[in-house]
Amino acid sequence: MFIVKVLTDIPILVVLSTFLFSIFYCIKNYGFVSKNLNLFYSFISMFKKSDLNFRFKEIDEWMSANPYVAGMWLEFKNTLVFSESVALKGKDDHLMYKEVSSTVQNIQTTVDPLYFFNETSLVTSKYNNKFLQSIPTILTGFGPLFTFLKIATAFGQIDFSSQDKTISSVANLMSSMQVAALVSVFAVGSSLIFLVIERFLYNRKCTVPLGKCEKALGLLFDNISSEKFLFELLKETKIQNNSISHLVGSMPEQFRTAFTSGIASNLVPYLENLIFGMNQVNKTMKDVAKSSSSDGVDDLF
Repeated sequence: MFIVKVLTDIPILVVLSTFLFSIFYCIKNYGFVSKNLNLFYSFISMFKKSDLNFRFKEIDEWMSANPYVAGMWLEFKNTLVFSESVALKGKDDHLMYKEVSSTVQNIQTTVDPLYFFNETSLVTSKYNNKFLQSIPTILTGFGPLFTFLKIATAFGQIDFSSQDKTISSVANLMSSMQVAALVSVFAVGSSLIFLVIERFLYNRKCTVPLGKCEKALGLLFDNISSEKFLFELLKETKIQNNSISHLVGSMPEQFRTAFTSGIASNLVPYLENLIFGMNQVNKTMKDVAKSSSSDGVDDLF
């Protein structure tokens, strides 16, 4: 009978209702986070670093379509460095592709993936974390609040008008004092129990899947600093400039060789044919002149 009276007391009902609501809220939100983290990990674990260049579009489409990670993926994608290549014509006009940098052979990032995909972005930002963390304080605060409120109410009900009423009111006071003390016990106890359950659920539902996701992203994308990448580009530029300088230095000799070869193979035969033709024309004109001169002498005589 006393237990039923205690459990039906309004302050204790408020404490127990807050405690049960907090547990339900905690399980619901941590379950939501756990479901999305496991889905994210299942998708990321299907890819390997070696085939990232060929399947990046597939990753981009899935990430952009998933509202759980779309925002942080958009920011992370701006830090990616792709393996750029240039098309060069080789022999027989066949295209050859050469990488810009000898060390950037896959997709790399200039910022650590954990800067975007971390506990704050993947877990605590997906629910009202500040409210959840303040629940133990709220439950603990209910203890002294309702205890002193119960004591104040009990003292206000004391009646010293008669001996019987005094004895009855004092008895009610002692009963109310006991219930007031139990309010603090329930409040502090529920706060401690909630802390234990919340930490256990957070570690199992959030921390473990989060660690798997962070590890998978770290294995998928190599981290390269912006300074290192610029240094690699500078090194490649110096190599190309050196090749160009050698090419420019050898151009006069190559031009002379090509010019001499062109004259020998094209212009000399043409000039020889032209001289031969002119000699033939000259010979023909002499023959015509001789023929014309002999005919005139014959007419005179």
